[in-house]
Amino acid sequence: MPPMDDTDRAILNRIQSEFPLTPRPYLAIADNLGLSEDDVLNRLVRLKRSGIIRRIGGNFVPEKLGFVSTLCAASVPEDKIDAFSKVVNIYPGVTHNYQRDNEFNVWFTFIAPSMEEITENLDKISLETGVDDIINLPATKVFKIKAQFDL
Repeated sequence: MPPMDDTDRAILNRIQSEFPLTPRPYLAIADNLGLSEDDVLNRLVRLKRSGIIRRIGGNFVPEKLGFVSTLCAASVPEDKIDAFSKVVNIYPGVTHNYQRDNEFNVWFTFIAPSMEEITENLDKISLETGVDDIINLPATKVFKIKAQFDL
């Protein structure tokens, strides 16, 4: 893959937090940057295929849609990390799942219609994986949610 150029960076800067809500958003981005719609689309496809872009989509506030969210941390034996993570990732409410250097070495976020459902799912994960040390850390206040990277 060729390295990213200034045009790729400009496109990524533009779509991070100001994605146009129009029938042809890529045309709006192209017009804004002095490019063609095809150029924008081709560049985004290339960036997606190369793994630079993970996804393009909405970011919603779970509570405003009637959902709850939590951060979970698990203390998983090294030889069970891959299997544990595969089980966790089966649940559609899991949005992120990371290994970290800590006693609690697997951290994941979970969104569901209720905290009861999250608790039930964490119990199921424990039963299926044999990992009992999972802590549930629901947020009590949000201080920042937006991430904007100046490329």
